[in-house]
Amino acid sequence: METSGKHLIEVNQVTKQFNAGTVRALHNCSFTIDKGDVVAIIGPSGSGKSTLLRCLNLLETPNSGTILFDGVEITDPKVDIDLHRRKMGMVFQHFNLFPHMTVMKNITLAPIRLGLCSREEAEKRAMVLLERVGLAEKANEFPVRLSGGQKQRIAIVRALCMEPEVMLFDEPTSALDPEMVGEVLDVMKDLAREGMTMVVVTHEMGFAREVGNRIIFMADGAILEENSPQEFFDHPKEQRTIDFLSKVL
Repeated sequence: METSGKHLIEVNQVTKQFNAGTVRALHNCSFTIDKGDVVAIIGPSGSGKSTLLRCLNLLETPNSGTILFDGVEITDPKVDIDLHRRKMGMVFQHFNLFPHMTVMKNITLAPIRLGLCSREEAEKRAMVLLERVGLAEKANEFPVRLSGGQKQRIAIVRALCMEPEVMLFDEPTSALDPEMVGEVLDVMKDLAREGMTMVVVTHEMGFAREVGNRIIFMADGAILEENSPQEFFDHPKEQRTIDFLSKVL
């Protein structure tokens, strides 16, 4: 649903600490995401990228700052966060598929259990999505029979079956063998072309440059630089960014 002049997601001065404040994971992070944006969050390991992403749907609760989604401050303790999480699909490094359920049951479990649609509607939607990612013939297989790339594509379909407004990806290719990375990135590129709003924590610089319309660079828990892919990769401003790109490109 369009937010009539508001950003889809608005992050204001978010700080996150662990271990009674001894570990500062995020420090005063602020940015916005509009409908249709594909935002790639990149940076060295331990820079706070995944923590920031997990704060967007409150899998991690910020110590301070606010996050607005669809114009609602979801960091307000009175807000029913589960209602808003339904609009945010999340894909993790590891697929988290239920091993004792078929692919179809993994995909349709949440929408059916939450009463969002009938079993018939959920299965019909799931088959359309499975066709889209080239895995329709795997609907009745169990996860143990799938490759890593296939499992991750199923995890993406499972999130899409909830018809989210935004997809959050936490390094979705980092646990895959190199030859399987492309098949997952291809699905994500298709989603971006179709206008899905996406926030992607990634080490895939080629994907970030090709598909993202904004790059956020993080280091030491802070957002150091934010720009278009062309400006970011061709004319980085911060020395920390220049050092990082010299190692990964």
